[in-house]
Amino acid sequence: MMKLSVLDLAPIVEGSNTAAALQQCIALAKHADGLGYHRFWVAEHHNMDGVASAATAILIGQLAAATGRIRVGSGGVMLPNHAPLVVAEQFGTLALLFPDRIDLGLGRAPGTDGPTMRALRRHLSTATEDRFPEDVIELQSYLAPARAGQVVRAIPGQGTEVPIWLLGSSLYSAQLAAYLGLPFAFASHFAPDQLMEALTLYRKQYRPSAKHPTSYAMMCVNVIVADSDAEAAYLFTSLQQRFLGMQRGERGPLPRPVDSMAGRWNSGEQARVESMLAESIVGSPATVRAGLLATQARTGVDEFMVTCAVHDTPARHRSFELLAALNQG
Repeated sequence: MMKLSVLDLAPIVEGSNTAAALQQCIALAKHADGLGYHRFWVAEHHNMDGVASAATAILIGQLAAATGRIRVGSGGVMLPNHAPLVVAEQFGTLALLFPDRIDLGLGRAPGTDGPTMRALRRHLSTATEDRFPEDVIELQSYLAPARAGQVVRAIPGQGTEVPIWLLGSSLYSAQLAAYLGLPFAFASHFAPDQLMEALTLYRKQYRPSAKHPTSYAMMCVNVIVADSDAEAAYLFTSLQQRFLGMQRGERGPLPRPVDSMAGRWNSGEQARVESMLAESIVGSPATVRAGLLATQARTGVDEFMVTCAVHDTPARHRSFELLAALNQG
């Protein structure tokens, strides 16, 4: 059996709204909990018409309250947008309310566009923007047991030792995770180019830590499972259209699927979208099982975090059902 988890962006789909997206995210978490998935993470994105998970810590609290077993966390909190003390207080609160169920995945990117980044980071100057390693270490200190003479403490937070993950789509976070002895998750669902290099670097440079004596790597992958390859390919066109919009600088809700992408993109756009979505496994249960096994053999990852950007809610739920079933078979 492969260890499977879920990344959900609380997608706002075409024809719906933000309130519905949040309720559907909660419903999916309950569904994943019942199906036996290991984790359910949501990600911080801002000023995006198609994503409803901006207030990540608040949403995590709702997800944890609605579920009973599954680990819930961030994939991730974009740490440069926040003071480490505030993050420690937020996740320390969650950890005390939901013991041994909260994960704190941290990202270095802003998770948004330039103007919104400046609106989020008013407290930062250009000279201090890239303090990610120092901020991670500071955050760890707030979640660790209190030290004698410690002046600033996270209350709640101190002593909760919320599990921290580093997330990335390049070599930077892989190296930092290795140096700090932390688990690492690679964002191959949208930026797969450096996946193998990052995993190799992470494992080669890994320095064992008290909590993590060995390296632990997870990759995020787009997975869509349907009763047939053709149906899954049809559902996949929603994600292809979203990435095409990203190429064109266009935002919006997750589009409805279409019968064919032919005529919707030129050859250059198609090549770029297919490159960004190269780590996608789409098809019938048999096709997806073969794809996951091949990917696991190629990468050696310890865990898959699956994201499923499908417009139709029942089809999304069905995809996760089929995936869970094939992993148990």
